[in-house]
Amino acid sequence: MRISRDKLNKLAHVVADTLAETDEAEFLEDRNTIRQEARKALEKLLLEETKIDQAARQKITSQRKIILEGTQEWDILYRKYYNDEVKKLGI
Repeated sequence: MRISRDKLNKLAHVVADTLAETDEAEFLEDRNTIRQEARKALEKLLLEETKIDQAARQKITSQRKIILEGTQEWDILYRKYYNDEVKKLGI
């Protein structure tokens, strides 16, 4: 999934603000540093998701039979291959 830089920054702000309001979390760094690290972690997760998506799509296109995206068969295979890729990463 592609998220704009502005939306990613907004999400990182929400994460940092929520952590700041939580009694269980204590900041050892300033809030801006926490926000930047949250943004980096979110970017990494989105990159991994993109790789998983591409791998699942590649497996579908490598089938002998042409399977059209949007069909029930495609959806079933996509979920199966997507879950297989997630399991490979141990997520």
